[in-house]
Amino acid sequence: MLHSSDPADGRTRPLPGATSRRIVIISASVGAGHDGAAVELARRLESDGFHVDRHDFLDLLPARLGKLLSAAYHGLLTSAPAGYERIHAATERSGRPGPVARALFRSAERRTLQAIAPGTRAVVSTYPGAGQVLGALRLRGLLTVPVITYLTDFSVHPLWIAPGVDVHLAAHPVPAGQARARGAASVTVTRPLVGALFAPATELRRREARARFGLPGESALALLVAGSWGVGEMERAAAEIRESGAAVPVVVCGRNQALAERLREAGVEHVFGWVEDMPALMSAADVLVQNAGGLTSLEAFAAGLPVASYRCIPGHGRTNAAALEEAGLAAWIRDPAGLGPVLADLLHSPLGQRQRARGLELFRRADGPAQAIAEAAGNPTAPPRVPAPRRSAGTAPRRTVRLGIPAMATAVAATVALGIGAPLAEAYGDSPAHFAALTHLLDGDRR
Repeated sequence: MLHSSDPADGRTRPLPGATSRRIVIISASVGAGHDGAAVELARRLESDGFHVDRHDFLDLLPARLGKLLSAAYHGLLTSAPAGYERIHAATERSGRPGPVARALFRSAERRTLQAIAPGTRAVVSTYPGAGQVLGALRLRGLLTVPVITYLTDFSVHPLWIAPGVDVHLAAHPVPAGQARARGAASVTVTRPLVGALFAPATELRRREARARFGLPGESALALLVAGSWGVGEMERAAAEIRESGAAVPVVVCGRNQALAERLREAGVEHVFGWVEDMPALMSAADVLVQNAGGLTSLEAFAAGLPVASYRCIPGHGRTNAAALEEAGLAAWIRDPAGLGPVLADLLHSPLGQRQRARGLELFRRADGPAQAIAEAAGNPTAPPRVPAPRRSAGTAPRRTVRLGIPAMATAVAATVALGIGAPLAEAYGDSPAHFAALTHLLDGDRR
């Protein structure tokens, strides 16, 4: 059923007698995981005969604030990770966006509606901020087609769960359970979204990949990754893997060329920047060591690699490590003393075999996310009902926050990775009181 956008009120309206197979996907170019999931999902939907429009949530924010969002998140993770950890923990405790975050999300609504073309049958979010905006539009009746959130993280931060979203898709029962516990209206477990080329390697493919990348033919290889930005304690991790003697480190630095140069200067022999053919490089490796728990971990499961979480980045890196450990999919190495023994177990003992089997089992599910989205698109329903929050006697009603551009810039800096992180430790480093006050605001605390 086609829908048209009414310029008078921005609502999407059905056009009688028309049919369409158009899906809109909104991701965010914050790192590579959200976009990576969107690209693979679009490929699968298009192969099923859908027309897919993809949009970057950063482009839907006003006054070009999307660029600030991405730069702020990157700056915080590289220069002030403790600040990101603090904000992540504060918003996780509150369980909902604070007034600043809500104001930021509201500012993206108009452009989001304009980005949804007539004929759209469903809208999919692979980024928490986009899900918050779409859910709000759905609840108010401005968006009349189903909204689906694909959870790209293995742990579920509260901002992933937005009232009004019709369906949440998870790659495993652990994140599915977390989503339900946080109040998600509907949760479905589907196969993970990874490229079709990620698959267990034959011995011939393994030898060919090692020769292609100039890697040792016989040594055990630990593929060390840290996302497209190459953030975290990569230099320490590479040195410690090498010193453990359990494996030779093969480090992928993403687009962090400075990190690659430092590692080479430190004597790390096998260092790569951005790698276009990650399926081939994974086929050359024996174990994956990661610090964020995002898309690369799922790709490693598909490739039949055991996975270890080590020196995880703050916030979602640590919560993802805990969720992967709970699922029995990845060992979380919390202490450098355990690095060598755990890597040895993953390489040579039944622990690694069990993890490989559990990882591959994820991809044996018959139902994939594209099928779930197609089903939602073919069965439009009213938005899920959400009970109004109760207010105790004497509690003042929630105030509306109106932000100008300077304040909005601060809001962007406060909502940056999962819609929550920012370089606040830098911006407010000379004033701990201001930092604490802004943290309380994000937490919904008016003290």
